[in-house]
Amino acid sequence: MTSHGPVPPGWSCGGCDRPWPCPTRRQELRAEYADAPVSLALHLGACFVRAAEDMPWAPAGPLYRHFVGWTRRPPEVQETEVRLPCRPHPTGTSAARPDDTDPTGRESTVR
Repeated sequence: MTSHGPVPPGWSCGGCDRPWPCPTRRQELRAEYADAPVSLALHLGACFVRAAEDMPWAPAGPLYRHFVGWTRRPPEVQETEVRLPCRPHPTGTSAARPDDTDPTGRESTVR
Protein backbone atom coordinates (compact mmCIF):
# COMPACT_ATOMS: atom_id res chain seq x y z
CA MET A 1 0.00 0.00 0.00
CA THR A 2 1.33 3.42 -0.93
CA SER A 3 1.56 6.42 1.36
CA HIS A 4 1.02 8.64 -1.69
CA GLY A 5 -2.77 8.66 -1.59
CA PRO A 6 -5.04 11.65 -2.22
CA VAL A 7 -6.14 13.89 0.64
CA PRO A 8 -9.43 15.58 -0.32
CA PRO A 9 -10.81 18.20 -0.50
CA GLY A 10 -7.62 19.91 -1.72
CA TRP A 11 -6.32 16.73 -3.39
CA SER A 12 -2.79 16.96 -2.05
CA CYS A 13 -0.64 13.86 -1.67
CA GLY A 14 -0.64 12.24 1.77
CA GLY A 15 2.98 11.15 1.29
CA CYS A 16 4.70 14.28 0.01
CA ASP A 17 2.09 17.08 0.14
CA ARG A 18 2.40 17.77 -3.61
CA PRO A 19 -0.70 17.92 -5.83
CA TRP A 20 -2.10 14.39 -6.24
CA PRO A 21 -1.27 12.34 -8.23
CA CYS A 22 2.32 13.28 -7.43
CA PRO A 23 5.23 12.03 -9.57
CA THR A 24 5.78 9.09 -7.20
CA ARG A 25 2.13 8.02 -7.37
CA ARG A 26 2.12 8.43 -11.15
CA GLN A 27 5.02 5.98 -11.40
CA GLU A 28 3.22 3.57 -9.08
CA LEU A 29 -0.01 3.87 -11.06
CA ARG A 30 1.81 3.28 -14.36
CA ALA A 31 3.29 0.08 -12.91
CA GLU A 32 -0.03 -1.07 -11.41
CA TYR A 33 -1.93 -0.46 -14.65
CA ALA A 34 0.87 -1.38 -17.08
CA ASP A 35 -1.36 -3.83 -18.95
CA ALA A 36 -4.55 -1.79 -18.60
CA PRO A 37 -4.04 1.84 -19.73
CA VAL A 38 -7.75 2.37 -20.36
CA SER A 39 -8.55 1.24 -16.82
CA LEU A 40 -5.95 3.70 -15.53
CA ALA A 41 -7.57 6.53 -17.47
CA LEU A 42 -11.03 5.53 -16.20
CA HIS A 43 -9.81 5.38 -12.60
CA LEU A 44 -8.17 8.79 -12.87
CA GLY A 45 -11.20 10.16 -14.71
CA ALA A 46 -13.32 9.24 -11.69
CA CYS A 47 -10.77 10.96 -9.43
CA PHE A 48 -10.90 14.02 -11.71
CA VAL A 49 -14.69 14.21 -11.33
CA ARG A 50 -14.46 13.99 -7.52
CA ALA A 51 -11.68 16.61 -7.46
CA ALA A 52 -13.72 18.93 -9.70
CA GLU A 53 -16.62 18.62 -7.25
CA ASP A 54 -14.30 19.34 -4.30
CA MET A 55 -12.60 22.27 -6.05
CA PRO A 56 -15.25 24.07 -8.13
CA TRP A 57 -12.97 27.11 -8.47
CA ALA A 58 -10.30 25.10 -10.32
CA PRO A 59 -10.38 25.44 -14.14
CA ALA A 60 -11.42 22.16 -15.75
CA GLY A 61 -8.71 22.06 -18.44
CA PRO A 62 -5.65 22.22 -16.18
CA LEU A 63 -7.35 19.93 -13.67
CA TYR A 64 -8.07 17.36 -16.40
CA ARG A 65 -4.50 17.53 -17.69
CA HIS A 66 -3.17 17.03 -14.16
CA PHE A 67 -5.38 14.04 -13.38
CA VAL A 68 -5.81 12.31 -16.75
CA GLY A 69 -3.74 14.01 -19.44
CA TRP A 70 -0.41 12.62 -18.28
CA THR A 71 -1.57 9.05 -18.88
CA ARG A 72 -1.27 9.51 -22.65
CA ARG A 73 2.36 10.65 -22.49
CA PRO A 74 5.39 8.39 -22.13
CA PRO A 75 6.94 8.63 -18.63
CA GLU A 76 10.08 10.40 -19.91
CA VAL A 77 7.94 13.13 -21.52
CA GLN A 78 5.49 13.68 -18.67
CA GLU A 79 8.16 14.83 -16.24
CA THR A 80 9.56 17.50 -18.57
CA GLU A 81 6.23 19.27 -19.23
CA VAL A 82 7.56 20.90 -22.41
CA ARG A 83 5.03 22.86 -24.48
CA LEU A 84 5.79 22.57 -28.16
CA PRO A 85 4.68 25.21 -30.69
CA CYS A 86 2.17 24.20 -33.36
CA ARG A 87 3.44 23.72 -36.88
CA PRO A 88 1.24 23.82 -39.98
CA HIS A 89 1.01 20.54 -41.84
CA PRO A 90 2.37 20.62 -45.43
CA THR A 91 -1.16 19.99 -46.76
CA GLY A 92 -2.43 23.12 -45.03
CA THR A 93 -4.20 21.27 -42.24
CA SER A 94 -3.04 21.35 -38.66
CA ALA A 95 -0.36 18.85 -37.76
CA ALA A 96 -0.65 16.83 -34.60
CA ARG A 97 -0.30 19.24 -31.75
CA PRO A 98 0.16 19.06 -27.98
CA ASP A 99 -2.96 18.35 -25.98
CA ASP A 100 -2.97 21.85 -24.48
CA THR A 101 -2.98 23.99 -27.64
CA ASP A 102 -5.43 24.75 -30.40
CA PRO A 103 -4.47 25.46 -34.05
CA THR A 104 -3.72 29.11 -33.23
CA GLY A 105 -1.21 28.08 -30.55
CA ARG A 106 -3.36 29.35 -27.70
CA GLU A 107 -4.01 27.23 -24.64
CA SER A 108 -7.14 25.19 -25.16
CA THR A 109 -9.90 24.98 -22.58
CA VAL A 110 -11.82 22.26 -24.38
CA ARG A 111 -10.98 18.58 -24.12
